[in-house]
Parts: sequence; C-alpha cells; structure tokens
Amino acid sequence: MPGRIELDKIDRAILRILSHDGRISMTDLGARVGLSKTPVTARVRRLEAEGVITGYRADLSARRLGMDHVAFLEVRLSDTRETALQAFNAAVREIPEVEECHMIAGGFDYLVKVRTQDIGEYRRVLSESVSRLPHVASTSTYVSMESVRDPGVQRL
Repeated sequence: MPGRIELDKIDRAILRILSHDGRISMTDLGARVGLSKTPVTARVRRLEAEGVITGYRADLSARRLGMDHVAFLEVRLSDTRETALQAFNAAVREIPEVEECHMIAGGFDYLVKVRTQDIGEYRRVLSESVSRLPHVASTSTYVSMESVRDPGVQRL
C-alpha cells in the first residue's frame, strides 16, 4: 500500500465527517455527502482497504480518568546509527504511558509525550522506564500546565 491515494471531493467529505463522528450511520453519512447507503458504504470500505482509514476509537476524558498529568521529554541518544534508533523505537513502543514519540531534526533526537496520573507516577516512569531505554544519554522534561487542545487519553 505504498504511495499516496488519490481522493475525490466526496472521499474528502467522508473523511472529514468520519474524523469528527466515527459512529455516524452509513445512511446519515451518505445523506451528508449526497450518496445513498450502498455507495457510501462501498467508499468507506475502499478507504479502509487502501489504508486511508486506519481505525476508529473513542476519545476519553483524561481528567475523568485521573490521567491529566502530561509531560514532554526531549531525549538525546548516545548513538544514532540505524540499529540504535530501531532499538530505541521498539522499546519506547512498549511503555504504556508514552502517548506519542517523534524523531526530531534539531538539538535533540526524540520528543516524547508521557501521560500519567501525577508527578510521582511520572517520576517513576522516567526513572524506571524512559531512562532505561536503549542508548538514552539524557532527557529534559517539560510539564504541561494546561492543555489548550488535546484529543484526550488514547490509552488506559
């Protein structure tokens, strides 16, 4: 499934609607884009099969779940050869508190978003998990004081 998929105006409308309401019925979705249920269902199935739609999820309230402590870490590695990067990538995926991890072009190697219950749990995750990842040389933490725009918890 390599390469970019060509999308027409209706495909883009379907994706825009589904990205805001993944539970919409095919009948309602079709009505909003000007198609009946059968052709809109076929388009959605095609978009799923082509890997444009990769899944559906429920947005969860971090605050109601007690998971509203967010910290961002700059991570610097001691080795940035491909095997070291692959080892770090594989290991960081195994830490459930890591919500996002991005390789960065800049003054550090990775930017990691960690979501926990509180600063104490964050400290434990940092010392017992993140700091023990392969090739980690140093980290710097930035604690979020307020979320201006956040989709919520993506894991429990």
